Amino acid sequence: MPAPVGAAPARLLYFALGAAALALGLVGVVVPLLPTTPFLILAAFGFARSSPRLEAWLLAHPRFGPGLLAWRSRRAIAPAAKRASALGMAAGLLLFWAWRQPGLPLLLLVGSLMLLVAAWIWTRPD
Repeated sequence: MPAPVGAAPARLLYFALGAAALALGLVGVVVPLLPTTPFLILAAFGFARSSPRLEAWLLAHPRFGPGLLAWRSRRAIAPAAKRASALGMAAGLLLFWAWRQPGLPLLLLVGSLMLLVAAWIWTRPD
């Protein structure tokens, strides 16, 4: 765990990053297709450099802490989170196609990017 950055402006920026990422992560809990975990990982990163108390709170949180600790120690993603991300990306692509009706090149580009992200997620340890 890195020590908090000493300079006040840097600590303030890291704190703002952590707070904004935490807010987006919490919104992602209730808004479908908005990811939660990447924002919480970013929040833990920002708080590690600005507020050890908030970092400790986040890592000890009963819902979010275990996943963050697994990511931090082993770069691991739980199988349930992998399934949820794959399902969310598939639903997102379907909604994108249904609502925007993009041309085939754009649909293939977005689908390919989602497939690359899904492949990366599924290659992480459990």
